[in-house]
Formats: sequence, C-alpha cells, structure tokens
Amino acid sequence: MRPLTAREGLIGALGFSSGLPLLLTGGTLSAWMTDAGLDLKTIGAMTLVSLPYAFKFLWAPLLDTYRLPFLGRRRGWMLTTQLAIAASLLGMAVFGPSAESPDPLPIAWLAVAVAFFSASQDIVLDAWRVDTLAPSERASGTGVFVAGYRIGMFVANTGALLLADHLPWPVVYAVLACVACAGAVATFAAPEPTELAERPPLVEAFWRPFQDFFGRFGLRVALGLLLFLTFYRLGDTVAAKMTNPFLMKTDFTKTEIALVNKTAAFLATITGGLIAGRIVNRLGLLRSLAVFGALQAVANLGYAWIAVRGHDVALLFGVVALDNLFGGIAGAAIGALLLGLCAPRWGATQFALLTAAAGIAGHLVSGLSGVLAEELGWAGFFALSVVAVVPALTLLLTLLREAVVHAEASRPD
Repeated sequence: MRPLTAREGLIGALGFSSGLPLLLTGGTLSAWMTDAGLDLKTIGAMTLVSLPYAFKFLWAPLLDTYRLPFLGRRRGWMLTTQLAIAASLLGMAVFGPSAESPDPLPIAWLAVAVAFFSASQDIVLDAWRVDTLAPSERASGTGVFVAGYRIGMFVANTGALLLADHLPWPVVYAVLACVACAGAVATFAAPEPTELAERPPLVEAFWRPFQDFFGRFGLRVALGLLLFLTFYRLGDTVAAKMTNPFLMKTDFTKTEIALVNKTAAFLATITGGLIAGRIVNRLGLLRSLAVFGALQAVANLGYAWIAVRGHDVALLFGVVALDNLFGGIAGAAIGALLLGLCAPRWGATQFALLTAAAGIAGHLVSGLSGVLAEELGWAGFFALSVVAVVPALTLLLTLLREAVVHAEASRPD
C-alpha cells in the first residue's frame, strides 16, 4: 500500500472534518440519551435532528452562487461552516440532558444546528471535489476522502465512548468541539478552484442545476438514478442509528464498544478507504457497487446474530470489521458515481440533490427505528435492514447500467 501524497492527505483531512459531526447528532448522541435515561421511542425520534442532511439541496444554490469576502467561493464557506459546527457543539455541551434533568428539547435544537452547518459544510466540500478532482482521480480521491470521513466518525463514536466512561458527556462534547476546529487548518491549505467568470441570478441558480441534470440523462434514466440512490444505503443508515443503544442494552460496556471500534473499525476503515480506488478501478464501477453494497447490507446480519447469541466481544469484533471494510469500499464506489454525475458549474447543488436522494429515506425511516426495534426485537430489526438493499440491486441489474454508461458519455468535464 503506497504512502499518501500531500494532495491525498489534504483530501483525507477534509474528509475527517466532514465525518466528525455526523455521529455527534446520531449514534453518539443516542448513547448520551441512553445514559440520561430516555426511552427508546424518544431516542429514535431524536434521530430526526439529522434531517438537514437530507434537505441540503434546498439551500445548496446559495452556496453555488454567492461567495464570502474571504478565501474564495468554496473555501470561505468551508471555514465558516467549520467554525459554526464547533460553536454549536459547545452549545450542546452546555445545554445537554442528564439523569437529573432529562429534557431533550434544548439539545435537540442545538443538534439541528450542528446538522445544518455540517450539511452545509458537506455541500461545499463535495463541490470542491467536483471542481478539483480529474476523472482519473475520482475513485482514489473518493476513497481517501471516505477514509478520512470514517476516521472522523470513528473519533466521534469510539473516542467519545471511551471518554464518556471517564468524563461527563458535556465535557466529551466540549473536547470534540475543539477537535472540530482542526478542519479549518485543512481549509487554509486547500487550493481554491478557479473562480467562475459569470454567476447566474439567484432564481436561475435554483432551477438550472435540475434542468441540466434531467436534460442530460432524460426523465427515465434520471429517475432511475434517484431511486437507486434512495435505496442503496437505506438499511445501513437505519441500522447505524440504533447500533449503540442495541449494544449497550446487550450488556456491552461503553469501553468494550469503544475498544472494538478502536481496533476493528479503525483498521477496516483505513484499509477499505485506501484500497477502494484500486478495487473500483479494477472491478469497474457497476460491479463494485453491486458486490460491496450487497456485502455491507449482509454484514448487518452479524448484529442480528449478536442479538441472538448475546454478549460476545470476539463476534462483535468480526462484525464491526466487516461492516466498516465493506462500507468504506461501497462508500468510495457511490462517491465516484456521484462525482461523475455532476456538472462542475452546478457541483454544489447537483451533488447535494444526489446525496439527498441517497439519504432522505434513511433519515425519515430512522425516526421510526426505536419503534421498529421494540416491535420486531433487535434480531428482526437488523434482519429487516438487509432487505432494504434489494430494490437498489434490482435497479443496478436493470436500469442503472444504462444510466452509468450514459453518465460517463454525457458529463461535461
């Protein structure tokens, strides 16, 4: 495995900045809510705070059109959103719930703010990659970005759980707010893409990206792509929201969960991200999407096995390793596909639209995750998450082949 270039290291650092906030309003926040004594239905409903990730395409045209008076069109927004994320995390540390004062509303609003600024950061980081990555760099660049992203998630989950066994949750979130500021360093080091000579009126910026996307692919192919993206990661997204409460209620300690993640998840994440580009280039985009999308979904059956078997650290180690390895490669494949579908002129808006299609169903269904877990039991809940990938694989074998070939032929580079 070759060492990273300076450019790849920068992409990985920006990926870290993108991945860090996600679980701080998701799985890690669920663990805090569990410690504070909230019931499963409330914890499940709290996952709705992540909805800004699903609807970020609504304000993406603003970031495509306007620039702040410093650092350029992309980097100015990158720095602003990174500092806003850190400030909102500090607010969560101050107003979070406890066993003595379990009211979830104050932290829910602050978590929405974190998710909003994090989604806005993602809009600009994705557009920056559309603007700067050449076609030959998409798979490897996405793989490194995914590795950095999942390391950020690892710090937000494993690091937080380790600290939470020894420190109060508010202190944990304050520490992670400081870590979130590290993204600003990468932003200052990142090159600013070439400034566009002309920018359209704001109203035009809202509809022209959609016109361009549907015009290039046609209605049938475009809708097929959006349906594929909707179902591809649905089951994994829903399962991930309840993994920490499941493990904690299966008698795993926070330290055990953190140590397994520290070894299995960390090594698998790094390996998956760094080899993803080579695997995708060798297998081809379609085959990589099919193979590793299916493998990541099937990995969720491991959690169902844990639900039946009970407390088993060795089994948890294997399940987490496979989940993160397959997830890293599948994430790189889907990221390379998304980069190839976007026109550079409308990178922020089109990438946000596509990632919204990939996440909106998961965010909405996640609000019912606690209800599903209570009604089906943990084994049934994780088994159901596997079934969700079937529609995506069906589309992959039929309409999507035509869509991907069309995308490669029609994308303006």
